[in-house]
Amino acid sequence: MTEVKVPTLGESITEATLGEWLKKPGEPVKADEPIASLETDKVSVEVPSPVAGVMGQQLFAVGDTVNVDAVIATIEAGDGAAAAPAPTPAAAPAPAPAASPAPAPSGDAGPAALSPSVRRAVLEHGVDPSSIQGTGRDGRITKDDVVAAASAKPTAPASAPAPAAAPAPASTGGDRAEERVRMTRVRQTIAKRLKDAQNTAALLTTFNDVDMTAVIEARTKYKDLFEKKHGVRLGFMGFFVKAACQALKDIPSVNARIDGEEIVYHDYADISVAVSAPQGLVVPVIRDADQMSVAQVEKTIGDFGKRAKDGSLKMDEMKGGTFTISNGGVFGSLMSTPIINPPQSAVLGLHRIEDRPVVRDGQVVVRPMMYLALSYDHRLIDGREAVTFLVALKNAIEDPTRLLIDL
Repeated sequence: MTEVKVPTLGESITEATLGEWLKKPGEPVKADEPIASLETDKVSVEVPSPVAGVMGQQLFAVGDTVNVDAVIATIEAGDGAAAAPAPTPAAAPAPAPAASPAPAPSGDAGPAALSPSVRRAVLEHGVDPSSIQGTGRDGRITKDDVVAAASAKPTAPASAPAPAAAPAPASTGGDRAEERVRMTRVRQTIAKRLKDAQNTAALLTTFNDVDMTAVIEARTKYKDLFEKKHGVRLGFMGFFVKAACQALKDIPSVNARIDGEEIVYHDYADISVAVSAPQGLVVPVIRDADQMSVAQVEKTIGDFGKRAKDGSLKMDEMKGGTFTISNGGVFGSLMSTPIINPPQSAVLGLHRIEDRPVVRDGQVVVRPMMYLALSYDHRLIDGREAVTFLVALKNAIEDPTRLLIDL
């Protein structure tokens, strides 16, 4: 018998939440194969098996808090061919362990086969998990898979008998269901950090808009050649990251932070980019983005997005950052007031592109426009500096040649 312990989770992190069992008792396990996932303050971490054998006892239940170096399971000798022995009382807290590492659509479809966030999404959208092809690690179903399946689900015909079968709740009013779900460690940390930011910083947001015509034309003209040469699609984020880096050089206070009674200025730009993940929004960091090409930025963001979905982002990739860009436009947001990511002092919010009438050379024309929002800590950044930063970024996007000649 071999004990499986919680691995070291990173600097200053001493505990995590057991998010999901990836193996059932009695199933064969390969050496280094993930058997469980843990949720830390920043990302999900998979716990690998130290040896090959058979999954034995599971000593904690999903949702339990586990400390670093705690024994959470055992691996027994064997190949898994025989039925697993009944779990001992120590393993009793683990209710219905998760699915095997490759939950194909025809595999386990019950709630126990899914992580808590995915189960909630299944209930909210009313989809059948057995019909969903998972895109997560080892084929596991993610929250994004559920949302995509719900979007593709055909609307039920008006004659469907199911809705008419349960009139009782409408007449009695006593069958209104509620569900209490413990906040994940990631969500708890997000809530605490954002509230701390509101309580500590003097938050203010300034707005501008940008004509996306030039960037859209450049993207349309070069996207095929770009993808053929660099192996990645040419998106808008590459332009905005490079434009932000250039504006940060001109307005260094936007790239600075407050440390006690001192201001720390950075002569580099580590850009945090908000990426959607099954457990919530995560913010990995593009290191030395000011030294990268547009292609390198796009490759880095694409890699972050892929690994955020399968839960393989590393904690070191979430640390640091001198400035944040959050693109709410991918979800349809028209305008927002983003909250800074402490200890940073500013965050840029991007929004959806829509055709709007604007005046050009005395004529009303229709152009693809986007609202920009810069939230900043007014203790460090003056309004003049915030507006100047947004104008510099706007000018660079509306005339991308400025990015080439550093104007």
